[in-house]
This record gives sequence, C-alpha cells and structure tokens, in this order.
Amino acid sequence: MAEREAWLYLEDGTVMKGSGFGGESRREGEVVFTTAMNGYPESLTDPSYIGQILVITHPLVGNYGVPAPRFSNGRLQNLEAEHISVEGLIVSELTENCNHEEDRTLDSWFRENGVPILSGIDTRELVKKIREKGVMRGVISQEREDNPLSKFAKQEPLSFVKKASVTKPIKYAGSKKGNIVIVDLGTKQGIVNCLADTGYTIVRVPYDSDESRIMDYDPVGIVYSNGPGNPNELKWQAGELSKLLERDIPIFGICLGHQVAVLAMGGEIEKMKYGHRAINKAVLERNSGRAYITTHNHGYAASGKGIEKSDIWFVSPDDEIIEGLRRKNLMTTQFHPEARPGPKDTEFVFRLFEKMIEDAGHV
Repeated sequence: MAEREAWLYLEDGTVMKGSGFGGESRREGEVVFTTAMNGYPESLTDPSYIGQILVITHPLVGNYGVPAPRFSNGRLQNLEAEHISVEGLIVSELTENCNHEEDRTLDSWFRENGVPILSGIDTRELVKKIREKGVMRGVISQEREDNPLSKFAKQEPLSFVKKASVTKPIKYAGSKKGNIVIVDLGTKQGIVNCLADTGYTIVRVPYDSDESRIMDYDPVGIVYSNGPGNPNELKWQAGELSKLLERDIPIFGICLGHQVAVLAMGGEIEKMKYGHRAINKAVLERNSGRAYITTHNHGYAASGKGIEKSDIWFVSPDDEIIEGLRRKNLMTTQFHPEARPGPKDTEFVFRLFEKMIEDAGHV
C-alpha cells in the first residue's frame, strides 16, 4: 500500500497528522465514531453515514478486505449500498487483508471511490475528545492548511437525504399479493432484504413522496427508513406520516424513520452529544423487561417530550433514550433490527410487522 502524509483538522483547532490512503480528495464532514469490531464493509456503505467522517475505534481495520457485490433477485445481499457512503475513514492502523473471499483491499476500494482514509491516528485520543466535547466538524486533507474550516461548505437542508434516496420508484416483486411501500430516506439494503423475506412486493419511493403518492400503490404496509442528516429538517415528511397514521395501515419506522414518527406524534427530537454507533448496544423491552443486543447508528434521539409513556416499546439502559414505540398501527425502532453488521436478536421485529399486516386484513 502506498502511503502519503495527510491531516485531520477539527473545528476546535485540533490538528492530527497521519498517513493517507485511498482517494486523494479533500473531504469534510461531521466526525463520529463507532465501537464496532467487525462489519466495516456494511458500515461504510450505510447511507446513514452520508456527510460524516467515520472513526473506527477497533485498532486494526482492513484485515479481511472487501467482498465483491453479490446480488440475488435484483437485490444487493452483502453491502448496504453499491458505493461508499462515508466522507472519509479514520483508523489507528490500516492492515493488509488475508481473506480468500475478498475481492479487493480496503485501500483500493476507497481509492476507486475517491474517498480518503487516514491511518496512523491515535483514535483513543480522538474518541476521548469527541466524548468530552461532542461530535464536531472536521476535514481530511492531503495538504497542510492554515484555516481549513473557513472553507467548510454549508449544506442545504435535506441535502443528505436527497443524496441517499432513490429518485424514482424501484419495485422488487414478491410472491404474495400486496405491496409494502418504503419511503426511502436512505434505506439500507439489509432492511429491503428483510422486508422482502415477508413475501410481499417491495416498492421503494423517493423521500418526498406525499400521502396520495404512497397510497397510489395500495400498500398493505408502509415503512419509513433509516437515513442521514437532521430529522428536524423532515417536518414535511412527519406531516405526511401523520396523515397516514389516520388510516388503518401498519406503519414501521426505522432509525430516522422512528424519529420522523416521533415528530408526527407531536414529540421532539434532540441532537445527542456523540450518539450511538455500535453493533453491541443493549435495549430493554419496557413491558417484558427483556434485553436485546442491537446495532445503532444515530446522532439524534427522542427527548421524551410529547410521547405517551404507554407508547414506549424499547429504551436504552445506558441513557434512557427511547429506542422504540408501539401503538395500534405503528411500530418503530431507533436501532437497526436487520443488524447488518451485528447480532440478529431483533429480526423478530420484521415478523411482528408482518403479523400487523395480516391482522389489518388488507391482504
């Protein structure tokens, strides 16, 4: 692997020098960290990371390379998108791969996509800084710069969701009669695959689809997906979801979709200090007291204001964050129940959604 000098600049004035790999572009974004020890190909293609520079806390990254994309029935099976979603990657040590199933190295994959990797950084020091001060903007540059953050581009509201969403409907035919409509805010392919396992036809529609456009597909169920950016910019989507809640159609919100549902119900969403990004975070099912280990990728959370306690389904035992809601025709999870990467403890949530559809009697 050919390395070169590269730098990380943080908005608090911190400058960290390391070795540059991958693409040689200058990239900027919100610097966040994940404690996941594996599953980096899935994490790096997760559209929820659009606009962010990801720090992986596990010290050695890249040892099993990157697999070739694998498709089945027109659906991507082993990555969350066909391209890298992060703005940049920061690791303590980029390692050589030694997996017979790998298609290319992490370095060559990032180079093909024009996305930079910064290696040789003390990620412990960096993560400690983020935990103390909160997430902050940063720049990965291949050059020494005097005032890099003065060039930081101002993002238009919804720009990340626009980038993540499909621009026209995509249909995946199923064996059962009926359509599940996904309002695509940045859908992970793993979510599409889990929904396709129900047997219904899956229709992904753009993020700006209104109630009437969604209902044109005569849905037996509606899903508001995960995605990037600030959920408080999705007030219009929350308004459309509020209209849909008045219909007797099962609705499932995942991650960003959970937050849109909270807004639709009159709740509030607040930015977290450094978020939940991991594949080993516990959640508690409030009524049963059962604990599940889950995958998370979110920097915003429901404050609890405006939410009926009887609607709370899951909570975080660490900080009491609302991790899921459930009521007559609505269920949501702040975590990723498809768990790519991560444990499959909560895949049963998709079966519950399937049962909601059957019980609603629209099939």
